[in-house]
Amino acid sequence: MAEPLADPAEVRAHLVAAARAGVALSYGALLEHLGYSFSRPRMRQLCAMLGEIDRDAEARGEPELAVLVVRASDGLPGQGWWVAGGGSSRGYSGPWDGPEAARFTASVQAESFAFWQSSSGTEALGAPR
Repeated sequence: MAEPLADPAEVRAHLVAAARAGVALSYGALLEHLGYSFSRPRMRQLCAMLGEIDRDAEARGEPELAVLVVRASDGLPGQGWWVAGGGSSRGYSGPWDGPEAARFTASVQAESFAFWQSSSGTEALGAPR
């Protein structure tokens, strides 16, 4: 089995910090924060970890964080987020790119921003990971 790209708690911490700041991170920027240059294999490892982080967040009643990791080219989550149910789990069946996808993604990101900028998010930081 391949060695993990990073500690999931470290990745989560970067995502929570981004949510608290109200910003999304590109795949490349997040990999850079973790000490790596961008590569497709690393991005795939990161995406698998994002799914795990979101499943854990859901179990704690927190909003997802993977939606905050986006392509630098258009500011939208990659195909994996959409395929994993990022849109369909909320009843979205529109395109995965373009203005409609951007509006939808912004609304999902706003939920994460609002939670992590609120007292609920502050309290969640004290919760075990």
